[in-house]
Parts: sequence; structure tokens; C-alpha cells
Amino acid sequence: QQHVENIDDVINLLGQIKQCFEEPFAVQGEEHSITATMGVAVYPQSGLDADTLLRNADVALYRAKEQGRNTYQFYTEGMQDREVMRLELDKDLNHALANDEFVLYFQPQLDLNDSSINSVEALIRWQHPRRGLLPPVDFIPLAEESGRITDIGRWVVMAACRQLAKWQKGPYSNLRIAVNLSGRELDDESIVDHIQEALESNGVPASRLEVELTEEIFIQNIEHNLNQLTKLHKLGVHLAIDDFGVGYSSLGYLRDFPVDLLKIDRSFITDVTERHDDAVITRAVINLAHNLGIQVVAEGVETHEQLTFLKNHRCDVIQGYLISRPIPARELERALSAGLLEIDTPVGS
Repeated sequence: QQHVENIDDVINLLGQIKQCFEEPFAVQGEEHSITATMGVAVYPQSGLDADTLLRNADVALYRAKEQGRNTYQFYTEGMQDREVMRLELDKDLNHALANDEFVLYFQPQLDLNDSSINSVEALIRWQHPRRGLLPPVDFIPLAEESGRITDIGRWVVMAACRQLAKWQKGPYSNLRIAVNLSGRELDDESIVDHIQEALESNGVPASRLEVELTEEIFIQNIEHNLNQLTKLHKLGVHLAIDDFGVGYSSLGYLRDFPVDLLKIDRSFITDVTERHDDAVITRAVINLAHNLGIQVVAEGVETHEQLTFLKNHRCDVIQGYLISRPIPARELERALSAGLLEIDTPVGS
């Protein structure tokens, strides 16, 4: 494979090869399953000539076979520690779901109309057996490159619905959970059926689940995405556009998509009280959304000055470290019951 820029490109290629073998092959009317065991050597780290590269790829292949087959192994001698760590993490991802190593953390969102907490965003963490608690940035890109993001996304939806079911008959029955969907998940034709099944199997009303997609994903495949999101809307699931305002000038899709919330990208909120341009854009987004009957959430709120600005300009909901970092469900429950997340929302410049 030539013109490979980095290790991520190799991992992506390996994921594509493995996907080719996931479905059984039909031969003379009978189905046969084949596994793919792969050894990889990378130039120049694993060798400077073809003979050395092939020999080291063969060494890596035998290591992969020793690990039980249907996997891959890189020849890692000579690679940088960072590259080796990413490769090890990618291999560990194969077992993370089976070993129940993922957990959900929740970041509360404050309603500025009455200072209540009615919704939280679910954020995945990986409780790695050796490396400890890992944030999404350490493994979600790997999952997207290797094609495992769909399975992880399904786990998140099911775990969120289970948590909603636990809260259903207690003091937190008002909470709605927002989950993030990737573009690859939205491409999956069965994703709507899976979300419906997760809701129904846990006895959770669809109105208590919110699906967030980035603005980039919304407009990548408008016709297909409109069909998928219309189905979700008919289920009663709330729909939110995340990272709104970054890099796109066409707003026509807001007219056509059944959007409930816009989440203003944190890059505008960080300096909203210092930079005139950020303040103008934030006010414009709030006004645009309200004129379309859409609520607005501001992400990345960390100061009381930002809070006051957003309150004065009729932002509906805020989310950020000023309220709380993402925390486990039990910590969230304790903070809610103790009133630790209540913050005064003054009006006035």
C-alpha cells in the first residue's frame, strides 16, 4: 500500500479489510465464514527494503496467529512509542465492548428560564484495564477509522436508555439524555430501528432521548439524512445540531430538517464577552433559531460573565464547566439532590 501518510491510514485500511470478511460467503448455496489474520510492516520503521519488510510482516503475522487469529499485529520494533500506543489501543478496542469496559458520564445543562436541570449530555469514557479512564479523543477517532464506531454508538444509545429507565420512577424522571451520533452511524439504515428498540425494551418515552449531530454531518448527505432524521422525529426523539456556526454558510437545511435545538459552538462562547464579532454571531444565532421556533444551547460556558451575556440575550440553555464537568450518574444524582448545580442567573448588563 503506497502513499500512506500515517498509522491512522493503515488502521483504516485494516478495518476495511476486516469488514470484507464480516459477512459469510455463499458457495454453491452454502454459507462459509472466513477470518482475516494480518501481519503488517511499515516503511521505514519496520525495514528499509522489500525483503526486510516482508520478513517482518511475516513475523507480525505469526504473532497475530498466536493471539487467536482473526486479528492483526504490527511489527513494532523501531516505531515511536506514540505510534505503538495507538496500535495497542486499537487492538484493545476489539475487546472493550465484550468486556463491558465503556461507561457513560453526564454533563448537565442548565435551563436559563428557571435555573433548572432538565437535560444532560451523555459522554462515553473507556475504563481501560491498564491505562485507566480514557476520554473520547483517545479512542473515538480510532473507532471511526476501523469501522467500530457503529457498534460503540449502539452501545451508547442502549446504555442511555437503561439510565433513563433507572431514573424513570424517581426524582430525576424529568431528565432528558442527549447522545451523539456520527456520520457513519447515521448512514446505517437500521439505526432508527435500533433506537426505537432500545427505547421500547427499556420502557422509555422517545421524548426523553435527544440525538445530536454536528452541522457537518447534517449537510454531508442531505437527502439521506433528511429521511433518517424525519423517522427519528416521528418517533418523538429530540434532534439537535452540535457545533453550529463553524464553517458553513448555507442555512437552507434549517428550514427542511425537523430540528429542535441548535448548540452554538464553544469557539464563539469562549470570548463572547471580549470579542465583538463573537458577540454579534452569538446574538444572531439566538435570534435566527428563535424565529424558526428552535431552542438554543450554548456550550463551553465557564464564567459568570458569559452566563450573564447569554441570559440577557435570551439563550435558552447553557452547558459547561461553570455548571459541572461530565460526571458519573451517581455523582450527578448526588449533586442534583444537594442543589450543587443551582446557579443564579442574573438579568441586566
